[in-house]
Amino acid sequence: MSTDETAVARQAQAEHSSDDERSAESVIGRVCAFSLERAPEAMPQSARETAARLLLDTLGIGAAAAPMEAGRIARETARLLYGTAEPAYAARMLFDGRTASVAGAAYAAATQIDNLDGHDGYNPTKGHIGVAVVPALVALAQHRPDLSGPEALAALIVGYEVAGRAGIALHATVSDYHTSGAWNALGVAALAARLRGLDARTLREALGIAEYHGPRSQMMREIAHPTMLHDGSGWGALAGVSAAILAERGSSGAPALTIEGSEVVEHWADLGRFWQIEHQYVKPYPVCRWAHPAIDAARELRAAHGVEPAQITGVRVHTFANAARLFARMPETTSQAQYSLPFAVACMLVHGRIGLEQIAGAALADRRVEAIVARTTVAEAHRHERRFPAGRWADVELLLDDGRALRSGDTEARGGPSRPFDTDAVVAKFTELAAPVLGERRARALREATLGLVDPSSRFADLSTHLLEAP
Repeated sequence: MSTDETAVARQAQAEHSSDDERSAESVIGRVCAFSLERAPEAMPQSARETAARLLLDTLGIGAAAAPMEAGRIARETARLLYGTAEPAYAARMLFDGRTASVAGAAYAAATQIDNLDGHDGYNPTKGHIGVAVVPALVALAQHRPDLSGPEALAALIVGYEVAGRAGIALHATVSDYHTSGAWNALGVAALAARLRGLDARTLREALGIAEYHGPRSQMMREIAHPTMLHDGSGWGALAGVSAAILAERGSSGAPALTIEGSEVVEHWADLGRFWQIEHQYVKPYPVCRWAHPAIDAARELRAAHGVEPAQITGVRVHTFANAARLFARMPETTSQAQYSLPFAVACMLVHGRIGLEQIAGAALADRRVEAIVARTTVAEAHRHERRFPAGRWADVELLLDDGRALRSGDTEARGGPSRPFDTDAVVAKFTELAAPVLGERRARALREATLGLVDPSSRFADLSTHLLEAP
């Protein structure tokens, strides 16, 4: 290459780099403006209504998970390690009432919810948002007694929109399959900045801190060895709230590469136009989403043919690769039960449902379920793998003692954008989960206050009164 050609190439490269830098600057400016300045009435009514439904769904999981061991441990740990003597940074814990720091309260609630795997998710991120941003909202709103219902929903929407795009950007630019806490921390930081009245410069630092400290934990390790670690969202909530407080007090941390990197500009182009919150899925079962298409296929076969457990001599499941790697044996713990595809399918075939009672206690020793688990094989199908992560698909074949083979055909999991649940379905799920723990009256009041947040005259404090006492 001649000297002139080299000079031209360098000039072109410099101009391209400048364009990339300007694009990245434009993205962070738009993210900060959207997070801090977008008024509730400038967000679609449909997005606000969806936010209220997702909030209700997540709170139902939080209530049902409150008595579980993982939730109790998380709340005790928050008290021991993440407390504060400063009232301005304290918050009462969800469905507990005792005080920790705002970061500790968010951590405890997110860990509690994460360990009953029935909360919402978003296919393109291969993970979960509400599990972290709802606990942050509940903790931080305690310092905003004047917070209106629409403004609370707007803050929640900000959390979903920022976290979702950060998750997509991170998956697109790194090789490891990380847990949701790695990126939902950024949604928490944005929500926290909005509720605490931070400026754009401070939010930029908070996003960088949250991204840097968000837990890049290994999701497939938890799939192989299910424990209370789950999806890292407790640590995501802790990192996100802590990042906002650190930035508020002057700590630096920018840039967040999932927002400001030149290679992720495209993932932020539709912010404020395409509302990711309206494309979350709601889970009908409190187990890993990857198992849901197979569960639904088994459910539909059972209903269509009146299959009894004693008739089943074999179950063949074809699904996508990650689902095929779920825990394959009869579980000994609730954590294992929530990550076992054969167990979940067997529960559906035996009981016709999967609720909290099917994944805990004596249900883990159900001989009828165990017999079907032993007769189940799971294999990857390339056509289902090609559809992942945009969709969750599987097909199931039941072999019966009379020689018949019943085939479901390709089945997509219910509760997502293509097979959505309406408000009545979400309310029914919430009531089933929350009422046994909170009582019918408190559950009903919580439901009405949550769905009523779309009313301009509502106050989030009216909902908080139902959230901050022990069951």
